[in-house]
Amino acid sequence: MTTTGEEHTAAGTGPWWWVRWRSAVLDASLASASAVECAIEGIPFARDAGLPVLVGVVFGLVAGSVLLLRRRWPIAVVLVSIAITPAQMGFLMGLVGLYTLAASELPRRIIGALAGMSFAGMLIVTFVRAHQGMGVRGDVTMGDWFVPFVSIATAIGMTAPPVLLGLYVGARRRLMESLRERADSLERELQLLAERAEERAEWARNEERTRIAREMHDVVAHRVSLMVVHAAALQAVARKDPEKAVKNAALVGDMGRQALTELREMLGVLRTGDGLSSVRVRAVPLAAVGVAAAAAASRAVDDGAEGPSLAELDELVGQSAAAGMVVELSVEGAVRGYAARVEQTAYRVVQEALTNVHKHAAGAKTHVRLAHRDAEIAMQVENECPPEPGSASAVGLPSGGNGLLGMKERVAALGGVFVSGPTDSGGFRVSAVIPA
Repeated sequence: MTTTGEEHTAAGTGPWWWVRWRSAVLDASLASASAVECAIEGIPFARDAGLPVLVGVVFGLVAGSVLLLRRRWPIAVVLVSIAITPAQMGFLMGLVGLYTLAASELPRRIIGALAGMSFAGMLIVTFVRAHQGMGVRGDVTMGDWFVPFVSIATAIGMTAPPVLLGLYVGARRRLMESLRERADSLERELQLLAERAEERAEWARNEERTRIAREMHDVVAHRVSLMVVHAAALQAVARKDPEKAVKNAALVGDMGRQALTELREMLGVLRTGDGLSSVRVRAVPLAAVGVAAAAAASRAVDDGAEGPSLAELDELVGQSAAAGMVVELSVEGAVRGYAARVEQTAYRVVQEALTNVHKHAAGAKTHVRLAHRDAEIAMQVENECPPEPGSASAVGLPSGGNGLLGMKERVAALGGVFVSGPTDSGGFRVSAVIPA
């Protein structure tokens, strides 16, 4: 089936080769008009040919009805119109057929060849008929210029307008189809982008929850671990050494207050939404808001002004020492300031490593090393083999198994390197290097 430029749909609703019923009705009307025209023109043709009038009428009806096939076989319609041109029949068929042919997606050379044949046929027939008419009237002088002029003008008028109109309509239709396809493609791309934005928003929300959980773990685990250690010591010496019991009780109270203070600060940041006030819902897609909110919340948790810093490292080590741990702190290189996230991450790594020593190697001697280098800061927490392997369980400190993973995620987020594992002597070592 030859495409004639009508609107295409995935599933046509019209009969046979028509896409729509409206197109079928239009073609049936044009074919009826062409059949009537050819039938009327077939009467003088039958008389000139010496045939019965009925034969000429029937021939005209059959020839004119071919226009019904113009959308499916436009070439056949044009060839039939050229064939009946000598009988001075099918003028409507020729006009509509040439228009349909030019508006189709057939190659230009075929359209040009058939248009040229139609032009030549119309020129010859018009020239002969006009010359015969001038000869009957006896005006031979006027026929020298009038007959060629009329022939050329008629041939051009019967072929050029429908061909040019068909070419214009076909080009315009193809352009509209191209724009429609481009719009559909753009819509699909926008839908894909929206789906990806929603995926990014979901990833950001998960990342936010992970970071908040990690921060909560780092804040609570160390303080509570020390509180449990002091509470166990308090229980052991309550009757034997009341002064030490009072001291341990005071330390437990201090640890609890510090843990509550840090929790309040962090939860206050989450409630007030520091950093989230810049996110506006107006004229912003929901997915983009989710990404921005998650990122801002993560920054609020990690970059809070009240977060710990390396200046508090001595106090952190002192708290572990007060809980009975034998711990040494050594610092190498010139002490200098770093970005807030770098200092917080370094502090949390040491804090979580000491917490793990309290949980799994109570009583083991521990070495904390901090090195300030030109382009990075390195830290290492290494404990020796605990004297009593069962001491940790005796204290009753649970382990969630997320400490090392949280440290690794923190360091990796800043482009650093994190390594942890047992030592040859039976201890455990945690090392991290963070770009400065």
